[in-house]
Amino acid sequence: MRMDFKDHFSGHAALYRDARPLPPADWFDWLAAQAPDLALAWDAGCGNGQASLGLAAHFERVVATDPSATQIAQATPHPRIDYRTEPAERSSLAAGSVSLVGVSQALHWFDLAAFHAEVRRVARPGALLAVSAYGNCSVSRAVDAVERELYAGALGPDWPPERALVDAGYQGLPFPFTPVPAPSFTMRADWDFAQFLAYLQSWSAAQRHRQRTGRDAVQAAAPALAAAWGEPERVRAVRWPFFVQVGRVA
Repeated sequence: MRMDFKDHFSGHAALYRDARPLPPADWFDWLAAQAPDLALAWDAGCGNGQASLGLAAHFERVVATDPSATQIAQATPHPRIDYRTEPAERSSLAAGSVSLVGVSQALHWFDLAAFHAEVRRVARPGALLAVSAYGNCSVSRAVDAVERELYAGALGPDWPPERALVDAGYQGLPFPFTPVPAPSFTMRADWDFAQFLAYLQSWSAAQRHRQRTGRDAVQAAAPALAAAWGEPERVRAVRWPFFVQVGRVA
């Protein structure tokens, strides 16, 4: 197994599991309708399995892989999900066995040439590669102003360079498969202030900043965020730009 993967989340895997938003349910509904069959889906770079559960609502079997054993240990068990600790570029899946390869918020960590070769190896005829990711969130003008200063200001130096690929919506990355046009999907969570703050704490840059400086930048910004939010029990809609790219592999 490759041990030199870029691991930005194992140190706070439980927080990541509990604080991150879920992909839109209708995204998985749509993918199930496009796949050649519902026998087997592969969730590559599954983290602790948020998207794996969405796939398991439709597919008979889901193999969910991630190189981080700590992330896999935090995944929610499901009778149709087989969690495996292994890299996306070199899986244990049988050749020609997979109907859908899904990648949720993880493509920017992969060796793309090796991953694309692995997708071709495991894909059955008519299989899909479905990539999704979400950008920076939005709540309201007042909250966003404070959040943007935290995101790009205090934490700017602590984001890994791959984060720029997410901010750009993966534009320019190679995608050597036959495009399948997809509709637009809305990603939203309804959170109170504590839930929103936990999400910000789950950012890899927030964790790295604390390790680098000994300072909790999210807690430092919390008073300004709270003033912009209003009553902490107030539930607000938090939205993210959700972008997808789908291709027919074979």
